[in-house]
Order: sequence, then C-alpha cells, then structure tokens
Amino acid sequence: MKTINVRRLMICALVLGAGVFGIYSGGLVSAQTDEVKAVTDVMMREAVAVELGDLAALDKIWANSEDVTVFESGHANYGWNDYRNSHLAPELKEFKDTKYSFADMKVKVDGKTAWVTFKYSLGAEMGTRKIESGGLGTAVLEKREGKWRIVHWHSSAPRRAPAPAASPTPKA
Repeated sequence: MKTINVRRLMICALVLGAGVFGIYSGGLVSAQTDEVKAVTDVMMREAVAVELGDLAALDKIWANSEDVTVFESGHANYGWNDYRNSHLAPELKEFKDTKYSFADMKVKVDGKTAWVTFKYSLGAEMGTRKIESGGLGTAVLEKREGKWRIVHWHSSAPRRAPAPAASPTPKA
C-alpha cells in the first residue's frame, strides 16, 4: 500500500511539475512574442514617420544620444543630432509623395537588445527627379526606460550599373 501511495505521489509531482514548467515556459514565449511585436511596431512607426517626414515622431523612435550610429550606402553619421540634422531632416524636407516600407523582417530579442534584418523599399519625388530605391538593412534597438529605441542603423542599396562608355567618334 505504501508503494502505491509513493508512486501516486511521484506521478502527481511529475504532472504538477510539467504543468508548472509549461505555464512558465509559455510565459517566456509570450513575453518574447510581446517584445518581438513591440520591436516590429517601432520599425513600422519608423516607416510611417519617414513617409510623413515627421521628425518629431522619429525623435521618439530613435535614441536621442551620441551613441547612435548610422551607416547608409558608405556614409557614416555618429550621434542622433548628426544623423537627424545633417542627413535625415534635409533629405525628408526635399522628399515629396514618399513611400517607404519594409519586407522580410526578421526580429530577434535578447534581453534589452534587439536586432532586425529587413529589405526596404523607398520611392519619392525630389524636385523633378523620381527616386526608386531599395536594399537591405539591419537595425539594432535597445530597451531604454521601458521603450525600444533604435541605436544603430545600417542600410545598403545594390550598386548602380555604370553608365555606358561613350562610343568612339569615327575619324574622317
């Protein structure tokens, strides 16, 4: 009789332990999923803010600090103010009818750090010129004061084909 009670007790303990583990690990998955959604939301707000030329919204998405780094097509900006004021603001001011979107986003969260790889597409009018661009990017975000902020951005577009060489002029 004692053997049966011990066996039942062990089975109950295993079932209870498995249930607790399932609830606990489900909570971890849910928390991870919530953080992935929060990071994805930041990226979507980034795209909308660029389309609208909304610098105030971008100020809320990016870390407003000197440790921000941006590498775009071979050019570097160091610090949010440098990127915002010398690159982003002048560019957005010139863009009209802007369309900016991300595709194939892959988000990874590890504690207070997240990184996103993506494909981007940009279309805009700049004076009489029509811009059509796209490429690949990586964003690194940190959770600061409870909110995800972009701290690093690296994007690149495929190289343009070289202009065709001029044909030699025939000699007369």
